[in-house]
Amino acid sequence: MVADGVLDIDMATPQLQFESDVRGRIYRYVERHGSATREEVRDAVRVSESAESKPARSGTEPSVRLPVEEFNGHVAALTDSGHLTERDGRLSVEPDAETESHETDEFEYEVRPAREDDRRAVADLIRDVADEGAIVVDERVAEAIEQDGALIRRNERESRMVFVAEKVEGDEANKDDERDGQNREIVGWVQLQGFELPARDHTVELTVGVAPEYREQGVGGTLLECGMAWADDGDYLKVYQSLPATNEEALDMLDEHGWTREATRADHYKVDDELVDEVQMAKRLDGDGAR
Repeated sequence: MVADGVLDIDMATPQLQFESDVRGRIYRYVERHGSATREEVRDAVRVSESAESKPARSGTEPSVRLPVEEFNGHVAALTDSGHLTERDGRLSVEPDAETESHETDEFEYEVRPAREDDRRAVADLIRDVADEGAIVVDERVAEAIEQDGALIRRNERESRMVFVAEKVEGDEANKDDERDGQNREIVGWVQLQGFELPARDHTVELTVGVAPEYREQGVGGTLLECGMAWADDGDYLKVYQSLPATNEEALDMLDEHGWTREATRADHYKVDDELVDEVQMAKRLDGDGAR
C-alpha cells in the first residue's frame, strides 16, 4: 500500500517503512541472513527485466540484477536511515547505539549492542549459563541465536535485541575506538525478545547473564538497566522473565531493580534431577501495577 510517497512493505512492523519495494527486499534479505556482502544481496534481490522497479516473478519473466549505481543508492539510503549497517564489507542489521564504558574494582568493560560477528561468543556464553541451571530458558535462547541466521532480528513476527558487556584490556591510547592491540572478552549479555502479534506486542521477554568469574561486580545490573532502557524506548509496557527458584542471586537482583514476583509454578523445572519451582518476574514500564 502506498500513502504519501511511502511504501508500507507487506507484513512489516509499523517501524519498518521503506520508500521502495527494492529497499524493503534488500533489508529483508540482510535481516534474514544476519549479514551479507553487497554482491550477495545484489545477486539475490533481482527485478523484472522489463521494469527494474518491480520484483521479478520466478518462472514467469527474465530477472536481472540492479545496476551497481542504482543498487548502491538503495544501500546508502538504508544505511543513512539506520536500517542497515556496513562493517568490514558486510551489511547487517545493527542498531545505531552508543558504547558505554564502565569499570569495577578489578576490570574495565564496555556495554554495546551486539554485532553479527559476536554471535558465536554470545551463544556459547548463554549456553554456559544455561548449563548451570541458572536461567532455564537460556537453552532455548542459545539455540535460537545459533539457528536463526541472525543475532539481531527486526521483522514482521519478532524483534530481538542483544547487548553485550565486553571486558577491555590494552593501552589507554587505543581504548576509544580502536580494537587493535587489545584483548577483549564478552563477559555478559542481556537479550530482549519481542513478538509483533497484537496480543503480545506490548510485552518483551528479557534474559540477562554474566560469566561466573565476573559476577558480583555490578555487570549484571548494568546490563539489566541497558535492556530496560531499550524496552522503554521501544514503547513496551511490560518486561518479563521466568527463573528457577534456586537462582536466588538473579531473583534478588530483579527485586532490587523493582521487579515484581507475579506468580510461582510448582515443580516446573528439573535442575540436576531435582524438581524446582518457576518464579515469574515482571516489571511494568508505564508505572501501573498488574492488571
